[in-house]
Amino acid sequence: MNTDKPGRVPYVWWIVLLAAAGTFALSMGTRQTMGFFLSPLNTATGLGVGSISLAFAFGQLWWGLTQPFAGAIADRIGAGRVLLVGLMLVALGTYITPLMTTTWGLIIAIGVLSAGGAGMAGPSVLMAATARLMPAERRGMATGIVNAGGSFGQFVMAPVAAALTLGLGWAGAMQALGLIVLLALPAAWVLRGPGPAATASAAAPAAVALPAREAIRKALSNPSYLLLSAGFFVCGFHVAFLATHLPGVVAACGLPAPVGAWALGIIGLFNIVGSLAMGWAVGRWRMKSLLSLVYASRALAVLVFLLAPKTEAVLLVFAAVMGLTFLSTVPPTVGLVAKFFGTGNMAMLFGIVMLAHQVGGFLGAWLGGYVFEATGSYDWVWYIDIVLAVGAALIHLPIREAVVLRSRAAA
Repeated sequence: MNTDKPGRVPYVWWIVLLAAAGTFALSMGTRQTMGFFLSPLNTATGLGVGSISLAFAFGQLWWGLTQPFAGAIADRIGAGRVLLVGLMLVALGTYITPLMTTTWGLIIAIGVLSAGGAGMAGPSVLMAATARLMPAERRGMATGIVNAGGSFGQFVMAPVAAALTLGLGWAGAMQALGLIVLLALPAAWVLRGPGPAATASAAAPAAVALPAREAIRKALSNPSYLLLSAGFFVCGFHVAFLATHLPGVVAACGLPAPVGAWALGIIGLFNIVGSLAMGWAVGRWRMKSLLSLVYASRALAVLVFLLAPKTEAVLLVFAAVMGLTFLSTVPPTVGLVAKFFGTGNMAMLFGIVMLAHQVGGFLGAWLGGYVFEATGSYDWVWYIDIVLAVGAALIHLPIREAVVLRSRAAA
């Protein structure tokens, strides 16, 4: 490892960051563009926005459900094989989605295969692998960079999806996106190292894994961990609603369809800035305070958007503000889980927090379609989002930033 110049980040660390960020870019970018295809899917299948939203919502839930299990496996055998299977499932599910003509078919393609694969190649495995391979003092910035990779993927893939749709049609565009995901396969080899449970004798004390049941029991008995998970539930509601229904919001405002693709891209672009800024801030301020600030900012931004005239400029500025907060919750959330419990069981324990995130995501994606079909407007979903964001800002304040669980080696 090249450490010849003090203060310089060794090149091996950059390779790790590139592999993790690149994987997140392709898997997250592909998932976050799926809302762009909701209207073409509805036109092609005639199933209705509500039924198709159910498939997307199930995908949000399944993405969360797979992460604790994928994390537990990665904690045991390493991230490489988990990422390999996950990326192949994302590609398969995305490729066959245009062939599905029923609600159940869409649930299997979008909700089980694609979303489950993205969960296996998702943040719980990627963030934990990165945290183990980076020194503690660089973890905040490292997770910010990996998180920014997902944002960069969304920024790039949304316009790519629009361009592919013009050239290949919506079905061909989805299948092309599925094949593009396979470009991340080499990253599975880079991040293939065994989990701490497999190398306990050589691992640092903070990285030695406890038995899964013991770690889960102690985590679920900790109030700060539960409050953190509740806040991430709200994040999931907000993110999934925007990712799934922002193109529908654009259409409901009477704006051209390409504005929806550009809005998704702008969210991704500004999320890069938000993720990197948050990664830098994690090492300087209390993580719970940063999370409270993010959720309060979301509530204020949505309120201003509801009161403002719905023009293209307003919509794109709103997308930029949302982008700054979109996934900037991830670095401080990862940081708190690592601070509470160390890195030995981090993939699994952060996966449980991600599960709470995706339960919120299920409600955000499904409720958006249900409310729109019932009322012809998204307004009530926005009202719910404001209330949830205010609540999330408040519940982070009692969190105690202290070590909760020490490994047996450390003890």
